[in-house]
Amino acid sequence: MATIMPEGDAIRKAIKWISAELVEDPDKPIQKLINEAVTQFDLSPKDTEFLINFYRKDKGTPA
Repeated sequence: MATIMPEGDAIRKAIKWISAELVEDPDKPIQKLINEAVTQFDLSPKDTEFLINFYRKDKGTPA
C-alpha cells in the first residue's frame, strides 16, 4: 500500500532516519525514535502527527 508523502525535505529525512534506525535495531521503541526525529529535524506539529500516523499504519499498532 502506497503512502502519500508530505511536502518538505525535513519530514522525508526524518522518515529515512527512523527507517534506518529500525533496520539497525527493530526493537527500538518507535515513539522514542519519533521524538528524537522531531527534535533532530525540527519538525512541525503537523509533521509530527504525520510521522505518528505513518508508523501506526505501517506497524498496524498504535505508536
